[in-house]
Amino acid sequence: DGPVVIVPPGRLHRVPWALLPSLRERVLSVSPSASSWLRARETAPPPGGRQVLVRGPGLATGGAEVPELADRYGGATVLEYDDASVPRVLAELDGAALAHIAAHGAFRADGPLFSSLRMTDGPLIVHDFERLDRSPYRIILSCCDTARFATVGADELLGLVTALLPLGTAGVVACSAPVNDAAVVPLMLALHKGIDAGLSLAESLRDARATLPSDALHRATGWAFTAFGAA
Repeated sequence: DGPVVIVPPGRLHRVPWALLPSLRERVLSVSPSASSWLRARETAPPPGGRQVLVRGPGLATGGAEVPELADRYGGATVLEYDDASVPRVLAELDGAALAHIAAHGAFRADGPLFSSLRMTDGPLIVHDFERLDRSPYRIILSCCDTARFATVGADELLGLVTALLPLGTAGVVACSAPVNDAAVVPLMLALHKGIDAGLSLAESLRDARATLPSDALHRATGWAFTAFGAA
């Protein structure tokens, strides 16, 4: 009944593990490797508990969860419209305790480290995060295709999540499939309710799925998201 950590081989990283009957009620996290999980577990949160909320352009809902999250967290830094530019977003993400990014994701199978999140002035690519002194301790990516990877060699994986974990990020919630923007909003609000109550990302995601409407669209949306790392 305890937490489950899965370190799957490269070809199985897109499996929606939470959809398996034996795992639906479990606190479940996935890690690209055992060493990255251990590193994430040993990563301490930064002082100050600073939160950053980002709304990129072109979302069907306009990132509707972000204003509600701003009310929940009070002093969070909110970046939207012209403020959601690549330089400004990177500056605010550096050293944050929690970052929520509502933006379209684009996975580049031919160059995973050039996969990106769409900001107002253009793409925020994986390589950009390497410019940070410290990547946010926790990152929630409420957009499509942010948990996709390309396999290199036997089992090495390249993608946004695998790039973030060595840079100081201890936990990521991301999505491995296209999702309905409107169905993402209630999932994200429920997820942050758990985080605000002191739960881990994996615990919060498990509990958030249970609050969703029972229709296929919302259930599929909940299963498309995965908690990575150990925060």
